[in-house]
Amino acid sequence: MAAVSDFFSIGSIVWCRTCYNSEFEGEVLAFDPQTKVLILKCGSSNGDPKLNDVEFINLSLVSELQVKKEVTSVPEVPQSLNLQRLNTRVRNQVEEKRRMLQAIAANVSSEGQSLFIAISKVIQEVRWRNSDIIVWNQEVIISPPYQPDNIRGNTSSKGYSFIKKFVEKHMNDLALNSQHSGVCQNNRPSQ
Repeated sequence: MAAVSDFFSIGSIVWCRTCYNSEFEGEVLAFDPQTKVLILKCGSSNGDPKLNDVEFINLSLVSELQVKKEVTSVPEVPQSLNLQRLNTRVRNQVEEKRRMLQAIAANVSSEGQSLFIAISKVIQEVRWRNSDIIVWNQEVIISPPYQPDNIRGNTSSKGYSFIKKFVEKHMNDLALNSQHSGVCQNNRPSQ
């Protein structure tokens, strides 16, 4: 674990590596010595120079830490965070993780898990009922082995048509990926 100083000056530039091998570098926005949480303003993960990511770093999980630039002057008052936007983003991340855990906990095939996760990234109203994937409160039901022929619902609804096309595309993408990985494995040089 990295050595934790008594405080970090706001505005200093810090680099750290977590025990999960993730690296962060950014400007110190805040530090809480009691909880050992460091808040960094980092470059945007989407590459937009007008935006920044805010990372909450638990220093108990940091394996390396470097202060790249120490600021000794009193910093300006930082701008307030858009807490509503931050809360929405956190809620969305938590919800996505919850859906992924549901897929894993459903004890179904990897194809079923993969399809559930793909649908849940596009549609919020998706859940498991035993081994069936339920979309839009039972408007569409997908049963094992999760192929287009295993979709039930009102065939004249737009939702049914959308899900059928979605499942067909997902299955085609899986088939292409497995063919591609097979080609890559077959073309490996022998050792």
